[in-house]
Amino acid sequence: MEQLNPFDDPQQVCLVLQNRRAQYSLWPEFSPVPQGWTPVFGPAPRAECGQWLQTHWTDMRPAALR
Repeated sequence: MEQLNPFDDPQQVCLVLQNRRAQYSLWPEFSPVPQGWTPVFGPAPRAECGQWLQTHWTDMRPAALR
């Protein structure tokens, strides 16, 4: 049986993280927040976090390049 990567689990409760460059990451709640990143949304279901990202992260370039 193929084992799923826990980061890809559609049922995962996630956080949306932001770094100093105003870039975002969808992050599983079970995993420690990496240094340099700050939670800005969640914990919430993965789909809800994805919707938040679509609404709030409209320019994927780092803040310095905008």
